[in-house]
Amino acid sequence: MGKKEKAVKVVLDTNILVSALLFKGELARLVELWKGGRIIPLFSKETFDEFRTVLTYPKLKLSQTEIATIIEAEVLPFFEVIEATEVVSGICKDPDDDKFIACAVSGGAGVLVTGDQQLCDVRVHKTVKVINAADFLRMFV
Repeated sequence: MGKKEKAVKVVLDTNILVSALLFKGELARLVELWKGGRIIPLFSKETFDEFRTVLTYPKLKLSQTEIATIIEAEVLPFFEVIEATEVVSGICKDPDDDKFIACAVSGGAGVLVTGDQQLCDVRVHKTVKVINAADFLRMFV
């Protein structure tokens, strides 16, 4: 009998997460990975608040019912909500991105997946590797 693969704790930045949930394509594989228990995505209050806010953007054309369904059926049953106890400041060029690194470090995630080149430029902070989605998905081929 084979050894069971341990799920990887990961932080998905908001754009990656929204794209995985709403648009068909390569990023939709992320949904399969968390639903299949191969990855455990993490949220902090700060990263969840940003995600919830982005879902209300008019360009996404989601109703309140659709937003509630996405959050309650597609996300929260599979995500681990952590308290971002790690103080991260000035690591990213955009200070608004520091919350993703704080979430990853605080939750013990080894990887932060982003499409943001400025965030990718961080590469590593403490125990967290910052990589793009294509590189992350190659880990699961």
